[in-house]
Amino acid sequence: MKTLLIKYKAVIKFIFKFLLVYIGFSLLYSWYLHVSDGSKFYPDYVTNLVSIQTEAIIDALGYNSEVQPHPEEPSMKVIVNGNYLGRVIEGCNSISVIILFVSFIIAFSGTFKITFLFLLSGSVLIYVVNLLRIVLLSLGLYHYPEKQHVFHTVVFPAIIYGMVFLLWIFWVNRFSKIRRTHG
Repeated sequence: MKTLLIKYKAVIKFIFKFLLVYIGFSLLYSWYLHVSDGSKFYPDYVTNLVSIQTEAIIDALGYNSEVQPHPEEPSMKVIVNGNYLGRVIEGCNSISVIILFVSFIIAFSGTFKITFLFLLSGSVLIYVVNLLRIVLLSLGLYHYPEKQHVFHTVVFPAIIYGMVFLLWIFWVNRFSKIRRTHG
């Protein structure tokens, strides 16, 4: 048993750090959602911000868009040229994906400065790509409503999770301590 622990020390350390960071940030995010009562920013600040930014980008692309609080659930309705296309829910705001990204990077951390800069730039990139993903999904649904299932369940999740996976690969191959000790 001791031999196995020594042999797989790096793997065990990675899993432990990943789970510790992931659970910690998930609990913090859950607390944030719990205290967000939606009275000022509905349903919560980040989801509201993503919705407003989605509206601004769609408008900038020449469409007439509007986001408004959904009357029956904690989400924002996305309306383009008078057509209700979908809703932005808490799960669409990219925070859960960023928590997953951050947990992996910290578990494979490099030097503090490089790790911090990569976490910051990667998180911003994930947020922006997610925002553009929502815009493209909305416009895709506007022009091709019959493709809703493919857009929402295949194409657009592949974009965001594929990008996170590529960021992880880039990180491990370029900056993590693992690369320097085993590569």
